Amino acid sequence: MLKRSTLAGLATVLLSSTGILAADLQAPAPVPVPPPAEPCKATLIGPAYGGVIKANPNPTCFSAGPLGDLYVGGAVTGYAYTQTNPFASFSTPAAPNDRDRSARVDFSNLQGIIQKPEGAFQFYVQAGAYSIPQLGFPTLGTFTQTDLLFGPVPVAFGRIQINDEWSVQGGRMFTLIGTELLFTYQNLNINRGLLFVQENFINHGVQVNYSSGPLSVSLAGTDGFFSNEISWLTGNVAYKLDDYNTIGVNGGLNLGRTNALDRSPRYQFATPNFQQNSGIFNINYTYANGPWIVSPYFQFTNVERDERVGITSSASTYGGALLAAYSFNDIFSLAGRVEYTEQTGVRGGTTPNLLGFGPGSNAFSVTVTPTFTFDRYFFRVEYAHVELGGITRASVLDGGTIAPGTGFGRYGNRTSQDRYMVETGITF
Repeated sequence: MLKRSTLAGLATVLLSSTGILAADLQAPAPVPVPPPAEPCKATLIGPAYGGVIKANPNPTCFSAGPLGDLYVGGAVTGYAYTQTNPFASFSTPAAPNDRDRSARVDFSNLQGIIQKPEGAFQFYVQAGAYSIPQLGFPTLGTFTQTDLLFGPVPVAFGRIQINDEWSVQGGRMFTLIGTELLFTYQNLNINRGLLFVQENFINHGVQVNYSSGPLSVSLAGTDGFFSNEISWLTGNVAYKLDDYNTIGVNGGLNLGRTNALDRSPRYQFATPNFQQNSGIFNINYTYANGPWIVSPYFQFTNVERDERVGITSSASTYGGALLAAYSFNDIFSLAGRVEYTEQTGVRGGTTPNLLGFGPGSNAFSVTVTPTFTFDRYFFRVEYAHVELGGITRASVLDGGTIAPGTGFGRYGNRTSQDRYMVETGITF
């Protein structure tokens, strides 16, 4: 009969031959615990930067207890410009004492940002005053623009991060449409381009996002041009071909109709009737490698006839732009933009005036922007020229086919405008 010590020895041998130790039978293997997330190292929700001015690599962050880490930032920037042929006849009943001028000095951004970019629930809030200078469009004072556009809180939304690929957000959000971004410091140039005027800027609504590898897709139901009527469907698809090349398409359309003519003058400034009832499509490409940024894009818009909302005939616009920048070193860079856009219709006809220069008109612009950056500070100057087609001085002065006010200058009869601008400030 085998002794007890002999049986124990056999058991030990058998367990050892199968790779199992006696201690393994007595206690379960420890479950590996993932290391805690490194504090204040999250990827921020925004704002996006599309130019030589870069996001703060070390944003201010603090712990908010159960909320987690909160990040704060913002921009304090100012600008000055002088220009030829201002829209002297332009004013709005909502701001009768402010109008386009031949020269102006003002803030371009007095904004603060707070955001929570981690966890299942996230949020982003951007508040303050801002100016959005645009080529071929009147420039009002910063506080007037803030009041007439989106108010002192232009962006405020919450987000549910479902998993690494899917999220849902809702509130007051940046648009999915276009290539140029909204605020001056986000872009290669100080002024937004001619094509930008046809796009919506800030939307109310709900947006679904998907991102996996090189592909990102967003789809949103919004109010389009800040109309407070959720009738627009917009989307954006971007595909990263490799480390340097990205191609994308974006667009949207109003599935219903909005009679912006019945709204107060304040909302007519933020909600132009023709654009609110339009559809828009963009295709863009970006090459970013070393000192180079090159981004061409094409844009098409269309407005269908609908007399119920004051649109007596259909109209379309076609346009293209090329934006580029080259950084000579960490301090100095040179950016530029060339664009052309035109709209359908007969000069002097009743086709909707989508560009602002009358039916059958077209416009060309060139912009050059040298920029100096010193850590979070920047200083840049800009020259921009806009040239109109489809409008002549004689046709306006003689009461011809072009309605007064569709060109530049006091009488709307000038076909070009030069703008000289400077902007400086800090982003943080």
